[in-house]
Amino acid sequence: MKKTYLMILAVGLLTVSCSSEKAPSVKAPAKVKTLEVGQARAEGTQTYVGIVEEREATAVSFTSMGIVKRMAVREGQAVARGQLIAEMDDAQARSLLKGAEAQMAQANDAYQRFKMLHDNGSLPEMQWVEIESKVAQARAQLEVARKNVADCRLVAPVSGIVGRQQVKAGETAMPSQAVVTILDVSTVKVKVAVPETDLKAINANTPSTISVEAVGERVRGGHIEKGVVADALTHTYDVRISVANPNRRLLPGMVASVSFDTGGKHSVEGVSVPVTAVQKEAGGKLFVWTVAADSTVHRTHVTIGGTRGNYVNLSSGVALGQKVVVEGCQKLSEGTKVVNQ
Repeated sequence: MKKTYLMILAVGLLTVSCSSEKAPSVKAPAKVKTLEVGQARAEGTQTYVGIVEEREATAVSFTSMGIVKRMAVREGQAVARGQLIAEMDDAQARSLLKGAEAQMAQANDAYQRFKMLHDNGSLPEMQWVEIESKVAQARAQLEVARKNVADCRLVAPVSGIVGRQQVKAGETAMPSQAVVTILDVSTVKVKVAVPETDLKAINANTPSTISVEAVGERVRGGHIEKGVVADALTHTYDVRISVANPNRRLLPGMVASVSFDTGGKHSVEGVSVPVTAVQKEAGGKLFVWTVAADSTVHRTHVTIGGTRGNYVNLSSGVALGQKVVVEGCQKLSEGTKVVNQ
């Protein structure tokens, strides 16, 4: 009987102990940037990682201080020139307008009454000039008051895509403070950093091919602009390629793969990845983080071939089309779940 009691007590304690244990927490996936492994090309083609930029950014702001009553657009929305962006509380401006209208009416009334005397020669010229001056002053004040009311409505000066919204409804907008930025993306520019040793092979009309994985676009580049000031640390120059974007699918901030055709051979030589994707173990072996179908990463050893631009050719280890991590590698360990940011 005593043994039975002790056994029941032990089972009860085990049950309490198990129920008091917390359920294991699920770790959130690590945010990284990934890229599909592409073909490596022989001399004649230089490939770089680039960033899509807007053609032009226009900051839109109120001309006076006031509380924003309503925002009529949102980030990412396409807007046309003249379209309403935001409205400011216009109660004070309308009150001043009524006062200006009353002064204008009073000045006009005096003008009409004294005009008869002036026409009959019964009014001194000095007094008539004073009346005309008051009419002109009232008209100027009325125009200013009307403009102040109109300025409480903020409209788009150009067509484009609404970028960052910096003021929200209910907040006080300051004069010349950007409320939103409108981005002209009818044509975009793809910026790449080119090493000084490769810059001489690129000119304003060098053929280029731009691939943007985020939207599945592969397009031909247009006119090329070369920067004239090098980065002090990397000794690279910014090169920008104009790209037509009639459907507005290419958006600022997207990662692009840029290949310059500088002449020569074009034979395919295995696969290539950005230099940032290749890591080194403590023992000296090189590897990349490959992304499996279940979104987990795995350490994959690779053998390095040559380099072109900021890409490196791989002789072995990964296959064409595999996804590798190019940013955020410091957060990873074997089997980590990832999400592409």
